[in-house]
Amino acid sequence: MLFRSHKQVLLSVVIATALSGAVIVDAAAQSRSAERANRGGRQAAKPEVLFPEATRVEPETKASSRLQGKLNKLFAAYNKDDFEQTRTLADELLATETANAYEKAVSAQLAAQAAYNSDDNAAAKAYLQQAVQFNGLDNNGHLQSLLMLAQLQLQDEEYEAGLANLDKFFTESQSKRAEDLIIKGQALYQTERYVEAIPVLQQAIAASTEPKDQWNQLLMAAYSSNDQVAEAVAVARQIAERNPDDKRAQINLASMYMQADQMDQAAAVMEKLRVAGQLTEEREYRQLYSIYANTENAENKVIEVINEGLGKGVLKDDHQVYLALAQSYYFTDRIPQAIEAWQKAAPLSPNGETYLNLARVLHGEGRIPEAREAARQALAKGGLRKPEDAQKIINLK
Repeated sequence: MLFRSHKQVLLSVVIATALSGAVIVDAAAQSRSAERANRGGRQAAKPEVLFPEATRVEPETKASSRLQGKLNKLFAAYNKDDFEQTRTLADELLATETANAYEKAVSAQLAAQAAYNSDDNAAAKAYLQQAVQFNGLDNNGHLQSLLMLAQLQLQDEEYEAGLANLDKFFTESQSKRAEDLIIKGQALYQTERYVEAIPVLQQAIAASTEPKDQWNQLLMAAYSSNDQVAEAVAVARQIAERNPDDKRAQINLASMYMQADQMDQAAAVMEKLRVAGQLTEEREYRQLYSIYANTENAENKVIEVINEGLGKGVLKDDHQVYLALAQSYYFTDRIPQAIEAWQKAAPLSPNGETYLNLARVLHGEGRIPEAREAARQALAKGGLRKPEDAQKIINLK
């Protein structure tokens, strides 16, 4: 009747990855800048090549002179954050039969940005698909449009399509950028492909000079979900050591220790937080007293933590709290206190088992009338595994 088991604490790690907005280059303005620079004997600065190892061959098609005016209006509307007008002008260019692949692709790309900035993700995805299909942008614009499309699809839980576009992006870009790899690692994690996610996440972290702690938390969660508990503990420890004042990092470390059945280490981490007054939430007190409840000879600590949590009003008066308290008092031979805790736990129990345990303890203490009443309550509440035990106590003389 007295518990000594624990459930593994599963971490829910939500990693927020910023959407990579495509780089918009005003080709007409760039051309005019180059012309002015050439007249002055200087070379215009070229935009940074974001994917130097890309396998995609860049198209040679550029803006035509006959649609230059419409393109200029489109860029002007976008640069003024006039997203409604941007989409209107882009739609006109997309419907123009004489527009070439570049003009249509850049129009779709700008319209996608405008739709995204207007919280119209469905339209943004549709425009991005057009931008990619027209295949008229340089590698910077084309590959970032493909990446943004994949991210939006993943965000909308279109995992198959999103992962397919991610694979296409990495095939064409050969990107080794940490911020790109982490997107793939997260997508693989979210689709429970942990074996594939782990090396991608490792690669992303290794590729960054300052990897974010969220990335390491995601790797930790992937290890944990793949039953690589030792590796998960190692990552959790690294995060906690780097962030000694971060309560969440410390609690995650304690959770990992619990999964590894290293209860002493888990208790040490949580106890340090308690002593520092950093345990402020009910689940934190529950985690700590559960750790002590699954640690040998730590009943006094269970009692101390629960009473402190109840005294602060952090812990709620519920069945599990009073049951753990009753059991801890019982194991430390403080029977009156155990009975009092069981009396509080029993009415809150979903069935009559706690009343029956109370009846057994009262019987053992020779408090027969009280034992019989508790047994009657047990039968009335129902759900007993052995109702005959309750009846035996009721029949006591």
